[in-house]
Amino acid sequence: QGVRGLYRGMAAPIIGVTPMFAVCFFGFGLGKRLQQRTPDDILTYPQLFAAGMLSGVFTTVIMAPGERIKCLLQIQAATGETKYSGSLDCAKQLYREAGIRGVYKGTVLTLMRDVPASGMYFMTYEWLKNILTPEGKSVSDLSAPRILFAGGLAGIFNWAVAIPPDVLKSRFQTAPPGKYPNGFRDVLRELIREEGVASLYKGFTAVMIRAFPANAACFLGFEIAMKFLNWIAPGL
Repeated sequence: QGVRGLYRGMAAPIIGVTPMFAVCFFGFGLGKRLQQRTPDDILTYPQLFAAGMLSGVFTTVIMAPGERIKCLLQIQAATGETKYSGSLDCAKQLYREAGIRGVYKGTVLTLMRDVPASGMYFMTYEWLKNILTPEGKSVSDLSAPRILFAGGLAGIFNWAVAIPPDVLKSRFQTAPPGKYPNGFRDVLRELIREEGVASLYKGFTAVMIRAFPANAACFLGFEIAMKFLNWIAPGL
């Protein structure tokens, strides 16, 4: 399929990635504010983890349909069948066949992946920023290479937690209707029975290769955007 084959099913995540990250960071900020008595309160790492988990709840609303569509298109490409002409056609057919539940199939598993993984993501990032900040300096003055390093490692910690439920989610979302009547429990039993515990970490290497640069860029972009917004609208 050439290089284009590596980007199969990419339209759905691209459409969702901008609002997803906006909602993700909004959820984390909201989670922090809900636990602060004053804006200057410094949160503990468990509190940062809890704030990150709230972020995972927020992003699932956007992520679940996109993940379902992406998985189906990737499976279609692997089998050679052409049931869906693209992301929009896939969404239309899913809705026609099973309504909104068809589009959101696998939402519970998406929550099981994103809630703890997001908690680990943000807590690790804040922890690494504190470690990397030179003595006597402010965290807000952290250099770009250190932000990239902290963000990249946070992405690795995030996916170390997320991979097992992600494997279960992908298997469940691409299964024929009725194959797993008890949801993720049936998927888990089948995987362990047929392929062993190691099957829960399928794709580990590929995910980790992506995790560091993608999340390093994500956090650097966030920090730059916040500094720019604080500069043009400091009281907002």
